[in-house]
Amino acid sequence: MSWKSRGTDSSKSLVSKKWALLLCIGCFWGGMLFSSRIETEPEARDIPRTMNEDGKLKIVSGGCTPKPKDGKHESTDILGEVSRTHHAIQTLDKTISNLEMELAAARAAQESILNGSPISDDIKISEPITKRKYLMVVGINTAFSSRKRRDSVRSTWMPQGDKRKKLEEEKGIIIRFVIGHSATSGGILDRAIEAEDKRHGDFLRLEHVEGYLELSAKTKTYFATAVALWDADFYVKVDDDVHVNIATLGATLTRHRSKPRVYIGCMKSGPVLAQKGVRYHEPEHWKFGEEGNRYFRHATGQLYAISKDLATYISINQYAVSFALGRIFLFFPSSLALTCCFSNGRHVLHKYANEDVSLGSWFIGLDAEHIDDRRLCCGTPPDCEWKAQAGNVCVASFDWSCSGICKSVERMKVVHRRCGEGENVLWSTAF
Repeated sequence: MSWKSRGTDSSKSLVSKKWALLLCIGCFWGGMLFSSRIETEPEARDIPRTMNEDGKLKIVSGGCTPKPKDGKHESTDILGEVSRTHHAIQTLDKTISNLEMELAAARAAQESILNGSPISDDIKISEPITKRKYLMVVGINTAFSSRKRRDSVRSTWMPQGDKRKKLEEEKGIIIRFVIGHSATSGGILDRAIEAEDKRHGDFLRLEHVEGYLELSAKTKTYFATAVALWDADFYVKVDDDVHVNIATLGATLTRHRSKPRVYIGCMKSGPVLAQKGVRYHEPEHWKFGEEGNRYFRHATGQLYAISKDLATYISINQYAVSFALGRIFLFFPSSLALTCCFSNGRHVLHKYANEDVSLGSWFIGLDAEHIDDRRLCCGTPPDCEWKAQAGNVCVASFDWSCSGICKSVERMKVVHRRCGEGENVLWSTAF
């Protein structure tokens, strides 16, 4: 054989080997693909087979016919799951509310320590680790210049000394005059209040600078401080020139004890005053629409009460806290899940010019029940006297023309004598 023929045979042999190699690889992957398809097919063992009319194999399924679903049973299961889920959400919501209360109390205590809040000694001592439950906390809004007004209240409807302590222990009612401090903290005005508090022990001092234009801020601070110090069902704010029947107030609030979020007072909707220089001028009047519009419904500022949940809401939201509250409100919503979690410490609740308007605005958007009770805003005699004689004793009495009792220092005793419920009523009433 020539060299030429040998080269040709060698080339053919090389090509054949390459094709053989490719064929082997293709067979290998084909086998792998086939075996994988076989493994994915479900095994049908011990299943009887018959031949159909076309001669093809037919599988006979014994006892595998799908049973119709019981719609009623499935519906019951779903309702049961919904009920259990709702119960779990309620339990979580209650737990979260308790944690928010503890957070509010801790933050208030921290602020008092850092800022040196001049809280009276009896309050510091009386705050136990485990708080007892009270019916209501009554905060009497007062000013540095109102010493005679405070004395007129002490001599009429506010129990003093041992009787006040008895009122707290037996009836669960706390009553305090509420005041902040002067612009020059520790000055002569503050020292006068400290001396008065040392004598009577009936003040709640706030970390707040006093001023008529700061009533909204004072109200916010009062509720935040009160809810941190005392665990009560209701928190009441009243002015120091208003006459109050404590037993009637307690009985009135007790009727709403089972409601979670209540806002009680004499509801009104006064005009929004755009004109500068007039009393109750509203600088933000443009927010309420055209000139001549009226405010939303809110309780008049002489006396109103809010439930614990609403007071807690004010406490939590008075400032933007510096850390998140552990509340996933997208999945477990609550009407109080409006807590802000910024880190700048700014005020969150907006303040309008008028304190009662500000309070009412804080509850817009919440699932809070507004209760309009006209016994919380009776007139002075003869109005409250006639109502008392008819068996409808008033909770509070004042003159609308003066936004309180006109010349209250001179007339408070007269109103108390003619419209008061009597001291025995207070001690005999069970709340």
